[in-house]
Amino acid sequence: MTAIRSEKLESTESTEEDSNHAAVSEVEAGIRDFVRNDIAYLRRAPSMLSGSEAQLEPSAEATVNNVNSLIQRVAGTSLGEIENLISELEGLRDLLHAEGQRVQREISGYAQLSQAAMKSTRMIADNVAQWKRTADGLRNS
Repeated sequence: MTAIRSEKLESTESTEEDSNHAAVSEVEAGIRDFVRNDIAYLRRAPSMLSGSEAQLEPSAEATVNNVNSLIQRVAGTSLGEIENLISELEGLRDLLHAEGQRVQREISGYAQLSQAAMKSTRMIADNVAQWKRTADGLRNS
């Protein structure tokens, strides 16, 4: 059963990795396109720019919007994964805290049991010593 779970986990992880790699590649391609358009725009001589070209061209604006969309999509996936990780870590912290308290209670119980055993042993040793003195006294008399 554990092998089946690990296979499912591995296939899920590989699928997530593939989708993450695809998203990253898509973002990189969008950024490359944006930079190419931006550099081409900046390489034009300032005298060649007219007033209407001073603003972003429609294709450049579409590229910017596309890049922003891609970045938001990739960031959204990453943020979701980070939030899941945080919630799992909080659950583990709570579990460790509860286990720590349980171990402290058990140690306290063992300490009390040990003290009771020591008291009982001391009482038995004292009684045996008293009986021995009494027996030695009766023999000597």
